[in-house]
Amino acid sequence: MTSKTLEVISRMDKTVLITGSSSGIGEATAKYFLQKGWNVSATMRSPQKAGDWSKAKNVICPRLDVTLPETIESAVLETVERFGQIDALVNNAGYALMGAIEGVTPEQLERQFQTNVFGLVTTIQTVLPVFRRQRRGTIINVTSIGGRLAFPLTSSYHATKWAVEGLSESLRYELRPFNIQVKIIEPGGIRTNFINHGVTWASHPSYADQVEQVRNVTENINDSLPGPEGVAKTIYRAANDRSERLRYSPHGEAYLLMHAILPDSLWRSLVTRIMLGSQKAK
Repeated sequence: MTSKTLEVISRMDKTVLITGSSSGIGEATAKYFLQKGWNVSATMRSPQKAGDWSKAKNVICPRLDVTLPETIESAVLETVERFGQIDALVNNAGYALMGAIEGVTPEQLERQFQTNVFGLVTTIQTVLPVFRRQRRGTIINVTSIGGRLAFPLTSSYHATKWAVEGLSESLRYELRPFNIQVKIIEPGGIRTNFINHGVTWASHPSYADQVEQVRNVTENINDSLPGPEGVAKTIYRAANDRSERLRYSPHGEAYLLMHAILPDSLWRSLVTRIMLGSQKAK
């Protein structure tokens, strides 16, 4: 039996459910799994925004808003009814609340956690009965190198990603008896429309100069970053990896390595110089 035949057998009738599939990493991941022959449930808040790729016979695009539990339940049900099973869940939906913590309103912070953490948990809770019944499944949580490192004016976003990292690390213990795996994907900087459409800014006049500097830096480097395709390939690799490996960091290894080996004072000085320049509080 050839290796190509074995690959076909291993992927036969496998199904992935992906949240936040309308653009960026989610869309690239849906396309890559489709290319690899999987059934794809590419969920999104607005299914009418899906591209032509979504018209393939083994793709469905259920509406799923992670802040609305009823849409999570209906999307999971539709996926199982259409494909009979779910082999991998990719929790990708999310956005970044940026800006000084002093300017963040309670409503903004609640929405950030509702989307990036609570919605992710509800999605996992909804899919877990399917996985336990199957006695197998893989949960893939897309965090960021921002789940292990911190950068200026991103404290709200970091708080959610660090929460998902801890949740994932603990979750794998309780799910191991059911043959359910947990994986974390920690992308570095990726060129998507996230900067323009996936970021909300909190406002406070005392931090206006810092905000302007950080916005300029992030917008200027966006075009030089790698696209989301590499992350999609890593997610696919994680979905097929039966080892105990937990973390995968596409395009983020260099940042994590520098953070690990540099003294804290040097790391902070480097981040400050790059992100904030020579600005001082006024």
